[in-house]
Amino acid sequence: MIKNIVKRFVSAVIILLALSIFVFALFYIAPGNPARLIAGEKASQTVLDQVTHNLGLDKPLWQQYLLFVSHALSGNFGISYRNQMPVAGLIASRLPVTFSLVGGAVVLWLLIGIPLGVVSATHPGTWKDRLAQILSQLFISFPSFVLGMFLLYLLYFLPKRHKFTLFPPGGYSQLANGFAQWAWHMTLPWLTLALLMAALYQRLTRAEMMDVLGEDYIRTARAKGLPEHTVIYKHGLRSTLTVLTTQLGADIGSLLSGSIIIEQVFGLQGVGSLAVTSVNTQDRPVIIGVVLLGGFFIVMMNLLVDVLHVALEPTLRK
Repeated sequence: MIKNIVKRFVSAVIILLALSIFVFALFYIAPGNPARLIAGEKASQTVLDQVTHNLGLDKPLWQQYLLFVSHALSGNFGISYRNQMPVAGLIASRLPVTFSLVGGAVVLWLLIGIPLGVVSATHPGTWKDRLAQILSQLFISFPSFVLGMFLLYLLYFLPKRHKFTLFPPGGYSQLANGFAQWAWHMTLPWLTLALLMAALYQRLTRAEMMDVLGEDYIRTARAKGLPEHTVIYKHGLRSTLTVLTTQLGADIGSLLSGSIIIEQVFGLQGVGSLAVTSVNTQDRPVIIGVVLLGGFFIVMMNLLVDVLHVALEPTLRK
C-alpha cells in the first residue's frame, strides 16, 4: 500500500515539475519582455536594465528557471502589474470565495445526483427512472450562465417584484459575518453549480449501478436474504465509489482553479474572476500564479483520489 502511494506521489511531483517548465517557457521564453511590461513603454534603458536585473532575466536560462521554481515553492509569484501588490496575497484573498462556492456546491450535487442515480438504477424503465433521466438531460443541456440567470430571475427578480427578497442576486458575505448570512448569499451560486454537476453524477451513478446490480455477487447477496437496502447501498453503491471518487477529484480540482462563469454571473470575486481580469489586463505574474495554483489543485486532488482508491480496493494494497 505504501509503495503504491509513494509511486503516485512521485508521479504528482513529476507532473507539477512538467507544469512549471511549461509555464516558465510560455511566459519567460516566449516573445515579450516582462521587464518592459513592468518598467513601462517610456522607461529609460537604465531603468529597464535595473528591472531586468531585479527579475533575474540577465542570468542564464537554467538559473532563471531555478529562481522561478524556488520563488514558486516559497509562494512568491511576484508583484501584480495592475494592483501593485504581491500575487500570493491577491490570490489568497480570493480563495475563500472559490472554496465556499465549490465546497457548498459539492455537498449539494452529491446529495442530489447520487440518490437520483440510485433510484434510476434500481427502478429502470419506470416513471421514476424516466423523470430522473429527463431532469438530468435538462440540466446537463443548460449552459451554466443560462441556468444562473434563470435562477436569478426565478428566485430573485420575481420575488423582488412582489416587494420581498428571497435570495440576494450575488456578492459574497464572509463566514465571519455569520453562517446564515454566508449561506444565504451563496445559495444561488451553489444551486447553479450543483444542478449542473448533479446531472452528470446522476447519469454516472445510474450507469455504474446498472452494471453492478447485474453481477453474480449481488444475486448471491439477495439469495441469502439480505435486506434490499443493504444489497443496494452496502454492496452495489460501494462498488461504484471508485468511479465516483475519480470523477469527484477531477471536478473539485478543476473548479478550485476557478469557476469562471459562475463567479462572473453572481459577481463573486474568486479565483476565476481574478483569472479573467488578469488575462484582460495582461497581468502576467497573476496569470502565472493562477495557472500554477490551478495545476497544483488538480494534481493534489488526483493524488488524493489515488490514495482513496488504494484504501477502497484491496487488490491495490499489495
